[in-house]
Amino acid sequence: MKQLPCILLFSLSFFHLKGQGLDNIWLMGYDTQASPPWGALSIDFNSGSPVIDTSYREMEFSSTHSNISDSLGNLLFYTNGVYIADATHDTMLNGSGLNPSNYTNNHLDGLTLGQANVIIPIPESDSIYYMFHQTVDSFGTSSYLYLSIIDISLNGGLGGVITKNQIVINDGLNTGRINAVKHANGRDWWVFCHKFNTNIFYKLLITPNGIDTVFTQSIGIIRPPDGGWAVFSKDGSKFAYHWTEHGAELFDFDRCTGMFSNPLLLNNGVGIGVEFSDNSKVLYVSGGDTLLQYDITATDIKASETIVALWDSTYSPFPPFAAVFCFMKLAPDGKIYMTTCNSTLVMHTIEHPDSVGLACDVQQHSINLNRYYFNTLPNHPNYHLGRLVGSPCDTLFTGIPPPEERLTLKLQPNPNSGSFQITYTPLPENLTLQVFNILGEEVHSQLLPQWSQLQNIHVPNLSAGVYMATITSSASRKSVKFVVE
Repeated sequence: MKQLPCILLFSLSFFHLKGQGLDNIWLMGYDTQASPPWGALSIDFNSGSPVIDTSYREMEFSSTHSNISDSLGNLLFYTNGVYIADATHDTMLNGSGLNPSNYTNNHLDGLTLGQANVIIPIPESDSIYYMFHQTVDSFGTSSYLYLSIIDISLNGGLGGVITKNQIVINDGLNTGRINAVKHANGRDWWVFCHKFNTNIFYKLLITPNGIDTVFTQSIGIIRPPDGGWAVFSKDGSKFAYHWTEHGAELFDFDRCTGMFSNPLLLNNGVGIGVEFSDNSKVLYVSGGDTLLQYDITATDIKASETIVALWDSTYSPFPPFAAVFCFMKLAPDGKIYMTTCNSTLVMHTIEHPDSVGLACDVQQHSINLNRYYFNTLPNHPNYHLGRLVGSPCDTLFTGIPPPEERLTLKLQPNPNSGSFQITYTPLPENLTLQVFNILGEEVHSQLLPQWSQLQNIHVPNLSAGVYMATITSSASRKSVKFVVE
């Protein structure tokens, strides 16, 4: 089934640093009562590297999934499209009964729609979150885009749903592919969905007072109901929409007006997933047994198409499902992680997604999860994206310096043996990490990926003594002293 992107714009005082940690936990897999290799599964990026966790959790996932954590990376709540669970993995107060339909009733172990919900924190409140969601109502399409509102301060801090299944759009919509991106003013949000059998995108402007404006745009090719994936580039300037039977389409996006432009159909073959590199200059398109790369800075983007990987014929042990190329997501560590379209034990990775050609280094079945999962990735917008400085709509600035002027750096443990973890402000550029000895001599240097916020650092053969770790952006520098024992 093809999915419709609905666009909503939220007026939210949501500054860059508040976004740290919100998307560090990915949930997938089945409920804990199932015997290994089945059961609960999550990937935790709070340490800077992916940590596989199989701790207790009742909720199962079958593609549909959104969650959100606090700024420290502590999980707050999550959903599979059927109900909302709190941080204790119990059903949230008033969190049952999402997406009323016969389809939902027949999929109580989780909806099977990619990107069928998205969660937005309301920055002018420390407790309110908006969740936009949908289900299948008839013939593979959705009749409604719903809004549910969560107040995390209720029930002793575990949260409660204060508005549920409020109809925002009543029309024939493609299922899933609900996307959100920050407005260029750095405060508001755009959220998207699409009308099936048309080329119409729905767009809603949402202010702190609620939904302010609903409007549409007709652009691109007509999209029948099908499945697929849609994603914004990290800088919010590009949007890619992929549908199973008709390939991938690339758009320019204006964060001020919410308007798409310059549609470009990249291919018309069978496809599944799309994802941008962390520098927003490279696009990846998955097609089952083939993974394509496009240099979107090229004069002729279509001509830049490069096959960067072919499926290596790997199957899961039992049942023997093919581990092909499917949905993709850029992780907090700067790598792209890829599902396999089937219930398998592994994920693929793109190690250096901003490198053109084979240098991107596609590693097939590189992540062994030790648990089966079914094609599940969380639908996280870029919570870290700030205002577009100098844009016509950059009018909400209140004297708080932009993120690049508020660069932060923390290092632990301290003292250490030369191996340590740093956490820092995610920015839309590569940062440089340098380590200096007490004489001011550089003993280590490396680049930190755009939008990343945690890295595990290993500097071998350091003598005992005092050192300085420094990260540098184009506008700022931050240093921390540490001791090697």
